Amino acid sequence: MQALTHTVLCVDDEKNILNALKRLLRKEAYRLLTCTSGQEALTVLAENDVHVVISDQRMPEMNGTELFSQIKVLYPHILRIILTGYTDVDTITNSINEGHIYKFFLKPWNDQHLTLEIRQALEQYDLIQDNKRLYEMALQTNEELKAINEKLESIVEERTQVLEMQNRALQLSQAMLEDLPSPIVGVSSEMMIVFANRAAQKQFHAEQTIDFGSSIIEYFDGLSADELQQTITSLEKRQIRVQGKRSAQAYHLQLIPLTGRFSNSGVIITMLPQAG
Repeated sequence: MQALTHTVLCVDDEKNILNALKRLLRKEAYRLLTCTSGQEALTVLAENDVHVVISDQRMPEMNGTELFSQIKVLYPHILRIILTGYTDVDTITNSINEGHIYKFFLKPWNDQHLTLEIRQALEQYDLIQDNKRLYEMALQTNEELKAINEKLESIVEERTQVLEMQNRALQLSQAMLEDLPSPIVGVSSEMMIVFANRAAQKQFHAEQTIDFGSSIIEYFDGLSADELQQTITSLEKRQIRVQGKRSAQAYHLQLIPLTGRFSNSGVIITMLPQAG
């Protein structure tokens, strides 16, 4: 047996009307509750999960529109259908305009029409609740995306600051190398000159103009590519004595291989001019 997922409450002070509604709706695919007054209806609603309320308009103590006004405040999700006579149409119309009533039916009602309208009301209830859930999910998703974006912005800002600091440190380290009094030359594993500080450029000026990208072998006699390559691959410092190719100037070179993530990538050469 399929479980009933909806509940409909019928309210009328006349028991014969309630019995007629029970006979009409007994085979419908929802749970049917009945009560005989507005106050009793409020008690039933407090104890049950109701989706549609059908109420008579003319009842003692609390009429239908008065009941629906309270239901709208207490249970705004419940759809409200009222049964009324022709003389109450103006009152019902005002209540519809104020949002207290979903629909109304004139007595005597058409059985087929009323049955169909209740089914549609339950479908409308489900549609409203689905839209509400989707809206709440969208709000939650938007909040999650907002939090993710804020986190990403924070990460990007933090990494940008780190990169700026690293870039600043690189600029400072390069400036320090430039200002060192000792001539320093950077050579790649292909034997190309990739860096020379001011002291080295000044020293080389006596030999020839530095051409970055040219081979370091072109500048010294006594310096071989094999020796440089062995220094780079062995990661061991070497000291050799060489002579400038265009002068009689002797140099004491210290070869310092790069290590870490730049291992096997090149060598740093410090030049110390020697007296003849």
